[in-house]
Amino acid sequence: MKPVVGLVFGILTGSAAVAQGVEQGAKNAPMSQPAWDTQTRAPAQQSGVNLRIDVLAEGLQTPWGIAVLPDGGYLVTERSGALRLVRKGSVGPAIGGVPKVLAQRQGGLLDVALAEDFDESRVIFLTYAKPMGGGMSATAAARGVLSADNTALTDVRDVFAQSPPSKNAMHFGSRVVPHDGALYITTGEHFSNKEREFAQDLDKTYGKVVRVGLEGGALAGNPFDNEVWTLGHRNVQGAAIRPSDGSLWTLEHGPAGGDELNRIERGANYGWPLVSYGVNYNGAPVGTGQARADGLKEPRYYWDPVIAPGGFAFYEGEMFDGWQGDVLAASLNPGGLVRLVLDGDRVVGEERFLSGALRIRDIEIDRDGAILLLDNTNGRLLKLTPQ
Repeated sequence: MKPVVGLVFGILTGSAAVAQGVEQGAKNAPMSQPAWDTQTRAPAQQSGVNLRIDVLAEGLQTPWGIAVLPDGGYLVTERSGALRLVRKGSVGPAIGGVPKVLAQRQGGLLDVALAEDFDESRVIFLTYAKPMGGGMSATAAARGVLSADNTALTDVRDVFAQSPPSKNAMHFGSRVVPHDGALYITTGEHFSNKEREFAQDLDKTYGKVVRVGLEGGALAGNPFDNEVWTLGHRNVQGAAIRPSDGSLWTLEHGPAGGDELNRIERGANYGWPLVSYGVNYNGAPVGTGQARADGLKEPRYYWDPVIAPGGFAFYEGEMFDGWQGDVLAASLNPGGLVRLVLDGDRVVGEERFLSGALRIRDIEIDRDGAILLLDNTNGRLLKLTPQ
């Protein structure tokens, strides 16, 4: 493997500035109307930014999650089960001590995040598809201590395991976000018609955002006296803390249409599979056939057709002037980078880059304010800067 460093992949601009939303094709659920004008297809934006794309590393095998190390370098997960250090254009060998994963269908090694006190503790958190025997698996999160030379994890133990396990290796979620002494972990509902119903069951951690302690276990203040923080989710593959107010936001895969950006509120029900702004893949209605219902939380934004979201970040830094506080979301289909402009808790504009060119699985902001992308198409770590 010979990583390429400093290669200019292309100079790209955003979408044209028009009053309509970004051009994206016909809706799957045209009968569903937004709850407010900009809840979907917000006005297309043109930031005037031209992007330079540098390849920091290549040869990664289905990269899924990335964490930026404070002293340089990046931790990157590969869905096949390897955690690797990327530094100065080189991809290191697999780091030892990573839990065994079920690398089937959508399962494998998924997210990675640094503890808030990583500088002192060197603790990291991983999410993964945990093999449970008999062909069963579950979304799990583990903590471990990264050695000073970045070659091994020690004191590795689970802090969360979804229950019950499933035979269906689909819809695992799964992001992990350490925040204010708690861990927020997102899960999926494993896709089947029977199991999707568990997203509404408070005694199961399917289709949930869970909140646990740094060593595991439900925390005081959780709304249902267990690990569940919110319910009614389909497959949450993006999660981030909004720096301006400390709120947790998520990105969730819908069916055909109905991908969602949600602001997570304690104890709230986000509706799946009772309601959806999309339809089933066969065109049949989801649940009640309605997009919303009393008592169910509205998404801050939705897409129809989908963007198939991966991870996302709120932009912090000075490198991209005027983007501070914007959502930068990964898209797997049609692919690329989706920028959302927020006014309070509502989206007021959308801009797309690289649409249709690359499947992007995760996005992080580098120490210098550059944007990092995990290119799922070609197994690369990319760095975006303004040209």
